[in-house]
Formats: sequence, structure tokens, C-alpha cells
Amino acid sequence: MAGRSPEEPEDGSSISDDELQAFLQESERGAAADVPKEPSARARMVSERLRQQDARGELPPGWRAGPGLGEMDRRAARKRRLWVVLGVPVVIALAVVAMRPSLLPGDPFGAGEPEAVSESPLAPETAAPTGAPDSVDPDTPTIDRPFAGSPALRWADGAAGIVVPEATPVGSLSKAQVEQALTQTRKLLVDANLDPATLRGERPETALAVLEPRQTDLLELLNTALSKPDKNHDPLLMFSRFDPDELRLAGDVVKTRGRMTFKAGENASVVVHADYTFVYPLVQTGEGATEVSRTIVRRVLDVELSDPAKYVVTPGKITVLKYDQNIGNSACDVYDGFLHPQFSTGETEGATPTGPTTDPYDRSQDLAEDSEESCGVVSRT
Repeated sequence: MAGRSPEEPEDGSSISDDELQAFLQESERGAAADVPKEPSARARMVSERLRQQDARGELPPGWRAGPGLGEMDRRAARKRRLWVVLGVPVVIALAVVAMRPSLLPGDPFGAGEPEAVSESPLAPETAAPTGAPDSVDPDTPTIDRPFAGSPALRWADGAAGIVVPEATPVGSLSKAQVEQALTQTRKLLVDANLDPATLRGERPETALAVLEPRQTDLLELLNTALSKPDKNHDPLLMFSRFDPDELRLAGDVVKTRGRMTFKAGENASVVVHADYTFVYPLVQTGEGATEVSRTIVRRVLDVELSDPAKYVVTPGKITVLKYDQNIGNSACDVYDGFLHPQFSTGETEGATPTGPTTDPYDRSQDLAEDSEESCGVVSRT
């Protein structure tokens, strides 16, 4: 391939930036004159290049100002001259923009789509972040843009944010058995936190079905919590639920971010660790309600799948070893089985928060052991 001249533009255009700028300046100076002036040698050179490009069909139609002087009568000369003086720089500039729109400052036509770039999805989380997400320009969420002003704007949508790692054999468990443990964990997370029926307060049958039926204490607690919730039997310990008579999702998207890992357990098993945050945009169901409020729920689970050849377990079912949660923007000390976000237009429910102020989007720290015992204030939603 032949080498490029130092004065030739990198984008392949036959007009360099310097030549283009000089030509436009020559045209602008001509607009200020009362009579036409002989164009400079540089302007003639650029004009000749534009003429040649036009002959080859490389310029958009209509780039030229119009016919030459000899093609119109004197009565139209003043009108034509005004068109030439004012029109030549404009149409040439339009032709240049058509060929090289990056020359326009500010990207007024959205060619670069800066907003789309800033809202592009984040890569999946593979390790604990080093800190909380950067602050986002304050922006009021709306029904059309429920995640405006939230770091979750760039998070994955729903179940797409729960990425299962590639399975490998662990101890006496095969790759297929480890993959089964990961898949069952994902089913639990999706049905407990994202399924529309679960969010409406219905029974999360899929989530319950993946649990080890021999884990009777946990199942008894969850069944009681789902039917008769109280302080000691709270379904929110594992499930995200909103009263459909009071709230509905703003749109159909819940934002999700987190990670899933696994390691060998002590009981000829694989232990899966899941750490995910879910952001729910909500609107009150009252007539004409438009205010959007967000509730943020972080769930950390450790589940185990043991080798049925070595332990008395139900094949394919997972045992919950640990479950923690941190809930941001929900009423304190309300135990009706539903999450209750605060709206500026509504009355404050529940007790006054007594815990510390925390950032619900900060996933860099492990959950405190007593997180479920305190109800604090969130720094943002």
C-alpha cells in the first residue's frame, strides 16, 4: 500500500484539515466583501479537488451553490450573488459535515451517542469491588426512566445479571453435579427476587422446590412466613415482595448486579456463594401516581450440594447454609411480609431508623453479621 502524505488526512478524505480550514476561511472572507475577489491559490486548489470529487460522484448531491454567473441574467444577479455569498460557505460546510461529521463540536446530531456510551452496561462482576460506585448526576427517576440518577442504570436487567460460572469437578462431585448446584442456586435467586408472581406476594414455588426437603426447620420457617408473617417469621429474609394493592413496578425491569462462586465443602460437597443486589423501581397504585421510589435489596447466600453417594441427601437439591440480606429504603419494624419504600408524597411508615447511614449500592464490603438487627438510613436510592 502506498504511503500517506503527511498533509493527507488520516480518515481517507482527499482534503486535509488545514486545507479545509483555509478554504472555509477564504469563503467567509469573501462573504464580507461587496465585490467578488479572485480566490487564493489554496482556495483554487481546494475548489479543483472538490470539482474532481463531484465529477467522480464522491460528494453528496446538491453540495454546489448553483449555476455559474454566465448562466443567469442580470436581473437575477443580485439574488444569485446573495445566494452564492451566503450559500457557498453553508453548503460546503454541510458537505464537509456529511463527509466528516466529527468536525462539528458537541455532536449535535447524536452521531457519537454520548448518552448511550455513558449508559452502556457494565461488564459482569467477577470479584468484590474496591469501593462504592461513583456518584451519579442527580436526576429524578420517572416511569419512563426509573433508574435515572442511579448507578444501577448500567447494571444488567433482571436474570441476565445472574451469571453462572463455568463448572469444574469438585472433590468426588463431577462437573455435571457442580453445574447442577450452580443452576439450582440461580433458580433460587431468580424466583425469590425477580419472578413477577413472587414480587406480587405470591408463593415462590420454584425457589422452594430446589431446597433440600430434609431441611425441615428452614422450610417450616419459610412456609409460616409466607402464610402468616410476623417478626419471627419474615419472608423478606429470603424473598422480595411488595403489596400489589399499594405498589407496582415502574416498568418491567429490575436491575441486578453480583457474582457467584463455588468451592469444595466439608461434606463431600460443593458450596456455592452468591452475592447479589437487586434494585426495584416502584410506583404507588393510586390514581395519577407518578413518583418513582427505589428499594435496594442485597442478598448473600451460601448453599451446598452434597454427594448423594456419601451422604443421605436428596439428589439435585441444595441445602441453605447461610442467608443474609441488607434492605435499603423500606419501612423499619413492619412485619407484614412486604417491602415498603418511602415516597415523598406519602406518610412515613414504621419506626424511626436508628442504625447507621449506609450506601446500599456499596458492594465492596461484606454484610455485617447483625445487619438484619438494625434499621438504618440509606445515603441514596
